[in-house]
Amino acid sequence: MLKPELQAKFLNHLSNRKNKEEEGFTLIELLVVVIIIGVLAAIALPSLLGQVNKAKQAEAKNNVGTINRAQQAFFLEYQGFAKDMSTLQVGVKSQTENFFYSVVTTADLGIIYASAYKKALKSYYGAVGTQTGAGATSEALTVAIACESPDPKDVANFAAVANTPAADINTAGPTTCANDYKSLAR
Repeated sequence: MLKPELQAKFLNHLSNRKNKEEEGFTLIELLVVVIIIGVLAAIALPSLLGQVNKAKQAEAKNNVGTINRAQQAFFLEYQGFAKDMSTLQVGVKSQTENFFYSVVTTADLGIIYASAYKKALKSYYGAVGTQTGAGATSEALTVAIACESPDPKDVANFAAVANTPAADINTAGPTTCANDYKSLAR
């Protein structure tokens, strides 16, 4: 048998050793935590990036709608469409971090383009035109539409539409979208 003094020291040593082991993590525990965090990040990252792109696209949707309304107001005041962004005075920059905005007018339409810089973003356009009202006064009414490209990689197709507004958009008119574009009207 051990002397009581040695027994006390031995028990003290064992208890100190257990406390030191409980203070840290083992390599296996750390590895498991890192793997779990990696799996969660891999699951969450695509969803997060999708939400970021939706927020960027909301910028273009809002700006095209704003410019459409400004073109309608401009037409009501001046009986014609504004030929550039500065004439509309809506506070929308012609170039942002994600989109380039431009205004093109024809005799019958005011067309707004929101061209995406990045391939992950969709492009947009808006068109404002007039329709002659029925009745005794036959007043011209403004009508507008906002359209979205079919998919984010459709930048080349958007450029084709942007370069030929009279051919594609005039035939579609300001109430239907050109080509494969879908209407943003709810």
